[in-house]
This record gives sequence, C-alpha cells and structure tokens, in this order.
Amino acid sequence: MKLSSSIILPVCLAMFSLQACANAKVTDSDSSSLKPIVRKTENHEIRTGAAQTERYLPLLKGKRIGMVVNPTSVINETTVVDSLLKRGVNIVKIFGPEHGFRGNASAGIKVDDAIDQKTGIKAISLYGKHEIPTPADLADVDLMVFDIQDVGVRFYTYINTLQYVMQACAENKKELLILDRPNPNGFYIDGPILDSRLISGIGLKPIPIVHGLTVGEYAQMLNGEGWLKNKVQCKITIIKVADYNHDMPYDLPVKPSPNLNTQQSILLYPTLCLFEGTYLSQGRGTLFPFTVLGAPALKGKYSFSFTPKSIKGMAETPLHQNQECYGLDLRNYNISNLRKEKVLNLKWLIELYQAYPDKADFFNFKLSKQMNNFDKLAGVYSLKEQIIAGKSEKEIRASWEPGLSQYKKMRKKYLLYP
Repeated sequence: MKLSSSIILPVCLAMFSLQACANAKVTDSDSSSLKPIVRKTENHEIRTGAAQTERYLPLLKGKRIGMVVNPTSVINETTVVDSLLKRGVNIVKIFGPEHGFRGNASAGIKVDDAIDQKTGIKAISLYGKHEIPTPADLADVDLMVFDIQDVGVRFYTYINTLQYVMQACAENKKELLILDRPNPNGFYIDGPILDSRLISGIGLKPIPIVHGLTVGEYAQMLNGEGWLKNKVQCKITIIKVADYNHDMPYDLPVKPSPNLNTQQSILLYPTLCLFEGTYLSQGRGTLFPFTVLGAPALKGKYSFSFTPKSIKGMAETPLHQNQECYGLDLRNYNISNLRKEKVLNLKWLIELYQAYPDKADFFNFKLSKQMNNFDKLAGVYSLKEQIIAGKSEKEIRASWEPGLSQYKKMRKKYLLYP
C-alpha cells in the first residue's frame, strides 16, 4: 500500500531479470502477467480531472499553488507538475505522500523533505516527520491541489493523506482543488466496517475494506460526515472525471505504487493485502507482487513456488527472503470472476489457513517485522477469530451486516458518478 519513483514511473520490468528477482517455477507463457499497465478505453474516452485543464487553469491564475502529487499525477504522459509549469502556473511547493513525491521509497519507509532536483521546488514529505501540512508549510500557499491516483481500499494510505491535507487546509483557511481520478476497484463495496478500537495508519474511518469511492467522493464524505478533527469543513472544488461511471473498467497508465505494478495486482490487492497480516508472502520481493501467495511451510501441499529476493525500491527485506515459498499462483486468475461476484475472495484465506501446518504461526505478526497486524488490516477482531474457528464464507459475510448495508446507503449521498 505504497508509492513509487520518478515523476512518470513507467513499469520498466526489463530492468530486473526474472531469475534474479524471483525463482518462481514458471514458463515463458507466464510472462503476460508482467505486462505494464496500459490505460483501457473500451469504446469510450475517460478524461481525468487533471486532463481537463480548461476547467481549472482559471482557478490557478495569479495564485501561489501547492501540489499534493506523486508519479500517478500525469496528464497523458506528462506529469501534472511539468504540464502546469509550462502553462505558467506558479507552483511554490510540492507535497508527497507515502513512497515520496518521486515514488522511489519502499513501503513504510519515512521520507525526508528535500528540494526536487528537476524543478527546484521544495518538496515536503507527508510521510516522514509529519503527516499533516503545518501552518508554516502552507504560509506561502494560496491554493492546494490534490491529484493522486487511489485504488479504492481502506488500508491504501493515500486517502489518509487526503484527510490530513483537508484538515490542514480547513484549519489554515486554504481552499483545496481535487483533480479526481477513476477508482479501478470502484465497481464493488465489500468487507467489514472499521472498528474504532482498531484505528491506525492503515485505517482511520468507519468504512469497509473496499469503499467504492473516488478520491473526490471520499473528500465529500469526510466533510459531510464531520470526520475531520473538531468537525471542521474544508472548502473543496472537485474537477470530476469526464465520461466515467463506477462499473467502468479502468486500467491505470502508471503504477500507483512500487508493488502494484500490473492491473492484475491492483484488482487482487483488496483481498491479497489481508495476507500481509499472515506468515505468507504476497510476492513482495518478486516482479509479480500481490499476484502470488505462499510460504516455505506449505512445501508438499502446493506445487507452485517462488523465492522472494531483495529488490531496491520495492522490497529490500521481504518476508521469507531467499526461501522457496509454496502456494497459489494467481497471475492468470480470471478477473472477470471478481467483476461478476463483486466481493473479496475469502476462499483463499480460508483455504491457506486450513492448509498451514502450524496454525499458531499463521496470524502471529511478532514473527516478522515484515508482517502487519491482521486485525488492523481487516478492521475488526472477528475475521481472524472466524477463520480460526472454521466459519464458512457465508457466516463471515453475515457478520458484516448491518454495517455494510448502512455504509452503502450513506455512500449514496456523496456519489459524483453513477
């Protein structure tokens, strides 16, 4: 749940050899899973908020602009920062979320403030010494602009950055312009609602794992539900995505973070990230993260295997580093099943827990610094307990009600798209 490098970060998988990065037992026919992300427009043209410069350039004229951006902040193949600078926009400060403005920091790595070498503009890290822009950070800014591609999942931290920026803007009487982008997982809503006892950096608000909102819609929810501290209201203007609806497939033109480097990984991420709270590798340390699952302890139970290696900028010290992991290969899993069923895949979680020989280790996040707390990822204590107790998928889903249905009803108030 993190970002990646230089302002337009192409998915340059050729820079690593497959053998060096993952000793996965695959054939050449599997190489299709490593294709770069390419934008799809199936008989329609989606125009992101950033691409509609004619709608917001007048709002920037004569103002000192702060930009909350990362490598996904592009207009066609040019970064929004470069595009606006060429148009004479006075960008005085850049703010970067997790992974940094240039996106070259690995997941969870704190990022320092710096001067951006390409533009000479000061870059403030919102994933380092402080997560919320300070009054000093905003003192020379007239208008803040937020343009970051999200993937529609509660534990993906960019919506946290949005909340912190809105909080700072509200408290310092700054307006916020949001250049909206499609949600690649916006076609469904699923998972338990976050329990307030489990609020953390990977879950701040009472929403399900898959929330079904764009960044602009979520910003309206933060304001509308009074979720900012002291119930302050942030003055926002949203440039909507043109010709978009939530059911529309959207393949990202730029990877949103180092370990979401294929469209397959982005669509499997809501389910597979839950495995970060288990003693199984999700493929970090390979060129195909979030499309495989496995552990050394599953040898003899699964024939497919892969070996995580250290990869700079992606996973320097991955779980089970240099150990052969056995499990599931989901790189060619038919994503149309997901679009049809519109639910998280609990079958894999149930199956792998049941197959794991030492069940006391499965959820024990004390075994590795590379593991997360499963309860915080799930947002509830009950899911882990239900898996251990052998509950069925149907029983587990029933426990998410009535919260999930109530959320869906509340969500409708803030929709900008069908």
